[in-house]
Amino acid sequence: MRYEDYERYLSPALAKTTDLVIERGEGSYLYDVNGDRYLDFVQGIAVNALGHNNPAVKAAIHEQVEKLINGSFNMVNFPTTLTLAERLAEIAPGDLGCTFFSNGGAEATDGSLKLARAYTGRPCIIAFRGSFHGRTWGAMSVTGSAAKYRHSYQPCMGGVYFATYPQKDLCPKGFDEEQRSEYCLSDLQQIFDYLVSPEEVAAIIMEPVQGEGGYFVPPASFVQGVRKMCDEHGILLIFDEIQSGYGRTGKMWAGQNFGVTPDIMNLGKAIAGGMPMSAVVSTHEIMSRWHPGMHGGTFGGNPVAAAAALAVLDEFERQDILSNVNKMGDYLGKKLKELAADHPVVGDVRGIGLMRAIEFDHEDGTPAPELWQAIKAKALEHHMITLNCGVHGNGMRFATALNVTTDVLDEGVDILDRSMTELGY
Repeated sequence: MRYEDYERYLSPALAKTTDLVIERGEGSYLYDVNGDRYLDFVQGIAVNALGHNNPAVKAAIHEQVEKLINGSFNMVNFPTTLTLAERLAEIAPGDLGCTFFSNGGAEATDGSLKLARAYTGRPCIIAFRGSFHGRTWGAMSVTGSAAKYRHSYQPCMGGVYFATYPQKDLCPKGFDEEQRSEYCLSDLQQIFDYLVSPEEVAAIIMEPVQGEGGYFVPPASFVQGVRKMCDEHGILLIFDEIQSGYGRTGKMWAGQNFGVTPDIMNLGKAIAGGMPMSAVVSTHEIMSRWHPGMHGGTFGGNPVAAAAALAVLDEFERQDILSNVNKMGDYLGKKLKELAADHPVVGDVRGIGLMRAIEFDHEDGTPAPELWQAIKAKALEHHMITLNCGVHGNGMRFATALNVTTDVLDEGVDILDRSMTELGY
């Protein structure tokens, strides 16, 4: 079976990073229809937090499928979904503990924007350049990681303003971390001064750690400063934890790295071990303004996805996942710095926990996406699946399973090292 034979039946709108036809998965590996094994170093873009085909998640899915696949959470309740809502309330930060379930990250983004407008009665949203929140209309309208996501769709949703996120590509050259923080908080204030009154802003939506935009970790002073400005003006703070949440950064929620609790939190990707599920989590007070019928969806809260999500939470406790993320994250960070020392084309190493990235640059420091393309192809020849990030496409993101071992990390970094060496980089 070849992808090329079926390509005419599939919309080209969905970009494909490989032509592999995968038949099964186990742990950190995928196996194609020919039986060849590939190291998956991005785990379905941070979806398979416990690796492919985790036995506990698989067993929970099978058990629930034997009972009921779906009956629509609009019509009836399911034990697994009700229990999941309770479990999320137990681990959510602050007073967050009231959940609306949906199917994908973009759905959660759209829901959170509607919720913020419904609660505040205000029309406007502030997002950040470098952000990625999804491709549905509302999510696309607050996405600022690349102009390509908006191409052919302008004008987007009205009332959206973009502030500067403190990543080095968006700030004056030579600024250190705290200078970037001050610069970006000032830029946010200028939006209030020149473009939109804060009394008209319903919410500020941000990724505590930017994902698609390049795996950039902001200074704590910046995140705390945004929280302070929201409090001063009665603006809701929405954290998009879809990629950075669920232990990816070494804390259950990325916002906890900065000591900041949002008013609304969007979850997805890793929540259900590979099953399609997402969630908007907020406080009872805020959710109380979302009256019946103001938002909805046919498949949200699916009992099979909820069963998988419960198994994920059980495995997080049983395997002490957060401890492993911190330990393996430090190990991976060290290995990547060693890699950069041996290969001058690696211009930056950054990240936190198991949310890490490297960047490929030319000698003059300009982005080198063509080097990334060559390295990606060579790594695939050596049976490793990789993925880029950043507006210029010259970053390589690492989103391994959260229960990854040093052996697997060594294998992946060795393939990357060998690929660059063979290319003369």
